[in-house]
Amino acid sequence: MQTRWILFLALSFVVLGMYSQERTNPLNQDEELGKVSWLRDFNAAVKLSEKENKPILILFQEVPGCATCRNYGHNVLSHPLMTEVIENEFIPLAIFNNRKGKDLEVLKKYNEPTWNNPVVRIVDKNGKNIVKRLASDYSAKGLYLQIIEALQIANKPIPEYVKILGSELSTTVKDHHLEEAYFEMYCFWTGEKELGAQDGVLATKAGFMNSAEVVKVIYNADQISEETLNTFATSNKMKPVKQGKFAWAEKDEDYFIQHSRFKYLPLTEVQKTKINSALGLKQSPLTYLSPKQQHWFKDLETSSMEVLYNKDFFASWDQLNRSQSN
Repeated sequence: MQTRWILFLALSFVVLGMYSQERTNPLNQDEELGKVSWLRDFNAAVKLSEKENKPILILFQEVPGCATCRNYGHNVLSHPLMTEVIENEFIPLAIFNNRKGKDLEVLKKYNEPTWNNPVVRIVDKNGKNIVKRLASDYSAKGLYLQIIEALQIANKPIPEYVKILGSELSTTVKDHHLEEAYFEMYCFWTGEKELGAQDGVLATKAGFMNSAEVVKVIYNADQISEETLNTFATSNKMKPVKQGKFAWAEKDEDYFIQHSRFKYLPLTEVQKTKINSALGLKQSPLTYLSPKQQHWFKDLETSSMEVLYNKDFFASWDQLNRSQSN
């Protein structure tokens, strides 16, 4: 009996070990994979897709690969919110296009070339394409648009943090119409709160201009017009002013975050803007956090935490991610 029990335990550990190896480790993996935790077995991905009712996002990647492959890992697959979207809204699967065995079988199934630049396919639980194959576009925006289209076709809700990622990407690509505007008011804490809540407003900055309290607004003119923004401001006792010598009041910015537990989280510029507004308007800011950020927020030990919201987002994310993994 004892021998059987020992054999059972040994087999259980083997099975658990095999299961733990099904996903790659973002803290210790090839740079071409970015920071996404990927499944490496097609059949396992299909079963999980059916179980969780999520599409499969397949990355066909050369590992180790060329400069294009490495850059895709660094520039597209390492943005924290992009990794969150891929890991939470999809079943992530990486297929190496320079390997034999099971990888080669999947390449043949989809007629994908070997030793190729990155290709992404988003498929359903039956392995059928939901959207057009993404190739020759190695931008984060290209992948994001595919993700949004796939979620819409699959009738999946688009969480707020996914939309936040789209807003963040709009600040880093040239084909978006970003504008600046300045508004004077009696208190820039109120100004940031009110203006930051408007759709299309991506960032707010508190400061002074001609000794008056002013909020600088960066907005996407494709989403909100200058006229609409001015009308809102005027109806809320804020006066549009021309750009002048703006003195940033760093210590007064994001007042409501500063007086909340959210200051211990790494936050993007858009997240800071929306969360600060939500707090000021007494609304729930949790919707603007990714699943991992929500988990961190729930388990915060503030007595030993470092303020991170106003530091480099990427470095702070990695710092907190590693500390929570230890």
